[in-house]
Amino acid sequence: MSNCHNLFQTFNNNLNITSTKKSNIMTSREKLQDKIRNHFKEKHPDYKPKFRGQGSYYMGTMIRTKDDTCDLDNGVYFFPKPNETATTMQNWIWDAVEDATSENPLHRAKCVRVIYKGDYHIDLPVYYKESESNDAENPHLAIKNTGWSKSDPKEFKDWFNDKKDSKGQLVRTVRSLKAWCDNRDEKMPNGLTMTVLASNNIKYNDRDDISLRDTIKEIRSSLKSSWSCIMPTTPKDDLLENYNGDKDYFFEQIDSFIKDADTAIDEEKNQLKASNLWQRHLGSYFPNGEDKDADKQANSLAAIAATILSKSAKTDRDGNIQESTGVEHKPHRNYGG
Repeated sequence: MSNCHNLFQTFNNNLNITSTKKSNIMTSREKLQDKIRNHFKEKHPDYKPKFRGQGSYYMGTMIRTKDDTCDLDNGVYFFPKPNETATTMQNWIWDAVEDATSENPLHRAKCVRVIYKGDYHIDLPVYYKESESNDAENPHLAIKNTGWSKSDPKEFKDWFNDKKDSKGQLVRTVRSLKAWCDNRDEKMPNGLTMTVLASNNIKYNDRDDISLRDTIKEIRSSLKSSWSCIMPTTPKDDLLENYNGDKDYFFEQIDSFIKDADTAIDEEKNQLKASNLWQRHLGSYFPNGEDKDADKQANSLAAIAATILSKSAKTDRDGNIQESTGVEHKPHRNYGG
C-alpha cells in the first residue's frame, strides 16, 4: 500500500493559476465591464448592464488546464426584462467586446466568449431579472436562437457551499476530477457536471487518494444505474441530456482510473510507482513520489513515536531510538511538527 495523500496536496496547489494570471484576468474583467457599460450608454441608453461573478473561480474549483489556460464567468444582468429578444441582447454584448482582443469573440449558445489566446477566456452570459432587489426571484438566462430560460448561478453556488466540508476535501476532489477530464483525449462531461457528480457522491476520508478513488467508484455506480445528472438548483435540468461525448468512452476511462487507483492504494508499495499510476489519469501537474516504501517509513516513524510516548524509548550511542538498550529518553515538550 502506498499513501499518496501528501502528493495530492501538492497536486492541488499545482492546479492553481499563477498570481500574475489571476491579476491579468481581473484586469481583463474590469476592462470588459467598462467596454460594455460605455457601449450601452452610447448605443442603447435605455439599458444599464450590471455584473456578477459566477462559476468555478468564485467557488474555488477553478483549475489551470494541461495547456495552462483557464476561464472566468462574469454574468451581465439587466433589470427589468428587456424589450429585445435574448439573442439580440447577446448580439449587443458581442458588439461591445468585438475589439477587446485580437480574436473575434465567440457567440455561443449561452454566452459571449472573449478569448485571450493561449492564456484564458472570459464568458459573458446575459441575464435579466424583473427586480434587482428581489433575491427570491430567479434570473432568466439568454439562450441563442431560443429565448430566455430560468437559471440561477447564485443559487447553485449557495448549494455547493452548503455541501462543502470544513477541510476542503470536496473542493479538492472536484478539481481532481476536472483535471482528469481535461487530460482525456476525447470529450468528457463539463466542469459543472463533474461538480454536481462529485458533490452527490463524495466519500470522505482522511486521505485524499482514498477519497478520490472511492468517490469515482460511487460516480460510476450512480451513472451505470442512470445516465443522468440533475442540476440541483434552477433550472433543475439533466446536465447529461445533451452530452455529445461518447458514453462508452467515459465508462472506459473511469474503469481504467478505478483500476489504477486500486493498484496505487492497495498493492503498490513504492510511492514513485504509485504516483506514476495517478499521473496517467491526472496529468503532469501530479508530482512524482519518492522512490521508496513510504508506508514502511511512516509505520517505522509511528513505532518510534509510540515508544517515546510510552516512555520506553532509549537512545544508543549513535543517536538511534530503540526500546532495549541505551540511555533512557527524558521527558520533554518539544513534539515537533
